[in-house]
Amino acid sequence: MKEKIHKTNAARHLDDLSIPYELIPYTVDKEDLSAQHVAASLNENIDQVYKTLVLRGERTGLFVCVIPGAAELDLKRAAKAAGDKACSMVHVKELMPLTGYVRGGCSPLGMKKAYPTFVHEDCILWDYIYVSAGQRGLQLKLNPQDLLKAANAQAVALCK
Repeated sequence: MKEKIHKTNAARHLDDLSIPYELIPYTVDKEDLSAQHVAASLNENIDQVYKTLVLRGERTGLFVCVIPGAAELDLKRAAKAAGDKACSMVHVKELMPLTGYVRGGCSPLGMKKAYPTFVHEDCILWDYIYVSAGQRGLQLKLNPQDLLKAANAQAVALCK
């Protein structure tokens, strides 16, 4: 008997917008919360498994960047996208109070508050990408244009 997958805030947000998606479960390794582990578990290309990063601009405040799993965020590009000169990652202890999500289960959709969101521009090269569904062990598979729409996000160059 298949275990029922419970909808997350991120999935409900997509439902509210009538955006198609799939909820894809995977086995969590608490010692390895990396996008590489998720991609391997899903048997998918690491370039299609995106990670969600929450940052704080020195003047503009909080914003979200969504980048390919193997990529490294360029902080200067991220700050520029947010209209700031500098930014830094929020501390992991701040994630839950700010977003409602934990490390390894942070979705760019359905956060406690809608923060400015930027997705690395290469997302549009794919028919579908994966982002966290808002809990460890569950991914959303969706069209990148739909993600941009649902997150009210901009596609910009964010990686080194």
